[in-house]
Amino acid sequence: MQALFIFNGAPYGDERTYNGLRLAGALAKRDNNQVRIFLMGDAAIAAKGGQKVPEGFYNTQTMLGRIIRAAPGSVGVCGACMDARGMKAEELMEGAHRGTLDELANWSEWAEHVFVF
Repeated sequence: MQALFIFNGAPYGDERTYNGLRLAGALAKRDNNQVRIFLMGDAAIAAKGGQKVPEGFYNTQTMLGRIIRAAPGSVGVCGACMDARGMKAEELMEGAHRGTLDELANWSEWAEHVFVF
């Protein structure tokens, strides 16, 4: 299965991103599945490197890292959304890249299933 996950919400304070990443991670672990993630709006911060969260709390950087290890190049971050939040490409976690709307359009055509959180 080819699955695209599009995230829009903040990575912390709301469990939608957390739950979507849990599902994406579960699908990515299964044989014959390919998962790609595109982060838009406030979700762009989910791929910021160097996250430090309270002990026992989930970490979106760690969760995304598992997916990136399974499929390098699979996490794109909206460039316009990064700019609006003052994020630079060098602030992204290892393996995530600055993406474009054209890339999201291509990934949408590639995907058999699109999940939006």
